[in-house]
Amino acid sequence: METTFTKNPSLLAWLDEKIDFLKPAKVVWIDGSEEQIEALRDEAVSTGEMFRLNQELLPDCYLHRTAVNDVARVEARTLICTTKEEDAGPTNHWMAPDECHKMLDEISKGAYEGRTMYIIPYSMGPIGSPLSKIGIEITDSIYVVLNMEIMTRVGQAVLDCLGDDDGWVRGMHCKCDVDPDKRWIVQFPEENSIVSVNSAYGGNVLLGKKCFALRIASYLGKNEGWQAEHMLILGLTKPGEETKYICAAFPSACGKTNLAMLIPPEGYLRKGYKVECVGDDISWIRKGADGRLYAINPENGFFGVAPGTNEKSNPNALAATKKGTIFTNVCHNLDNNTVWWEGLDKNPPTNAIDWKGNPWNGATADPEDKGAHPNSRFTAPAVNCPCLSPEFENPNGVPISAFVFGGRRAKLTPLVYQSKSWNNGVFVGSIMGSETTAAATGAVGVVRRDPMAMLPFCGYNMGDYWKHWIEIGETLDPEKAPKIFNVNWFRKDDEGNFLWPGFGDNLRVLDWIIDRCEGKVDAQETAIGYLPYAKDINLEGLDMTEDDLNKILDVDKAAWKEELKGVDELYAKFGDRLPEELAAELASVKAALK
Repeated sequence: METTFTKNPSLLAWLDEKIDFLKPAKVVWIDGSEEQIEALRDEAVSTGEMFRLNQELLPDCYLHRTAVNDVARVEARTLICTTKEEDAGPTNHWMAPDECHKMLDEISKGAYEGRTMYIIPYSMGPIGSPLSKIGIEITDSIYVVLNMEIMTRVGQAVLDCLGDDDGWVRGMHCKCDVDPDKRWIVQFPEENSIVSVNSAYGGNVLLGKKCFALRIASYLGKNEGWQAEHMLILGLTKPGEETKYICAAFPSACGKTNLAMLIPPEGYLRKGYKVECVGDDISWIRKGADGRLYAINPENGFFGVAPGTNEKSNPNALAATKKGTIFTNVCHNLDNNTVWWEGLDKNPPTNAIDWKGNPWNGATADPEDKGAHPNSRFTAPAVNCPCLSPEFENPNGVPISAFVFGGRRAKLTPLVYQSKSWNNGVFVGSIMGSETTAAATGAVGVVRRDPMAMLPFCGYNMGDYWKHWIEIGETLDPEKAPKIFNVNWFRKDDEGNFLWPGFGDNLRVLDWIIDRCEGKVDAQETAIGYLPYAKDINLEGLDMTEDDLNKILDVDKAAWKEELKGVDELYAKFGDRLPEELAAELASVKAALK
């Protein structure tokens, strides 16, 4: 392939092979220039692939609709292809690489005939950062190009940084016929490559996101001595003190983005507390020269769920969508050419087009007939976020004081507790899960285990992943290692009412977590870990007493014994790949509960 963009031999050879195989009518390099991006937006509008929204109210914002059969990640069709099945592990879907390549080749051969092939060079993390990695995605979708341009750093500067290096991630996306029966999202960790066919939905086709930043990166991290985690990064600044950084992992529907962009309660704001967002979804973590762990957000934008995002639940996320944003599968308000979704406000449009492309009247529509799909999305530039951290582009990352795990549990888990050690913290992360809601399954309160919130995203055997966490801990000076905590904002009383206010008031718990990291407050030792004394969590301004708080800081030994039966079941899946350190932690907690 003749090109002025790069002389990288491995890249050019790969592209020659793909052009010969996919047979595009035209090839376009994405150089990252505003002129090129604007031309692609115009083209997408002219073909009806995207709709240009009200440029006064929502400058540079666009609406896109996916096929009705293509609206979310498909875990059952997401494969980890390793030479040995046991290296993918019991929690991943596996296929032998040779067999999978053959299947994918039959689906995608000639898939770009009559279409344009776009070549997207992108950096996960600030370009040139020692913690960043580079990928190349080829796609036949302008929608993918425009989303990747928001979510990652794209263009010629990436190729200049790559030079002749061969350590880049190969990514091929083909829309094909958007056929759900032939839809596959495949990671080949040993080959450093990703293939996605028959989807055009963000989570399956923006290959820098979960595919690279978690599945491939977690495997690279294991081999190279770092971590790729499904964690937000926030900075908390107390009045007159230096900023402390927290990484936190939550399964879906547990308020992760809300925590990442938290606005402190009024009393805290008056005192000068500040929370800043470094990232809302993914952390890449590596040990720095000073022996501490440092994290970067490898992404450059937010791929957020729209429904439920509003001025009260997350004003910072809403503000981030006001310019340069692509909305996917939301409701199109024809009266002012803007967008709407359930939970945005109480005024649904009456003259609108729903996410499927049908006329929709929010005043008369059946409540089951949603204007926006429940998994509709916004792709917004991080730079739009009012609380974006000034350290967002720091190539060396930010030093981590605490890791926080959390889930949605109505009864069992206390509001917050601290692990007794690093390995005990790995145990706490490994057993985390959330209870299903009636809307999801019909069965209420069934615990879905989601270790470290990585269940769908770990690119190799999760037993080995836990072992990697333990090995990272062995390299750390205990004085410099982040402390590990668990939180649960979702405790309920017997009537089903939440016992903790949540949202901005979660800062009260983060405040205690940082105090613990700095050794400023004591805690009480229990069978599961260290719990706060109620007097050490600031309740000022809340309609809540220390007695109320104690109700969500208890450890019900009988309930925990029952809980650990589920942990036995989880651990049994891993056989001899379960780290003996975790088996020892489980035995220790069982003994303490007696």
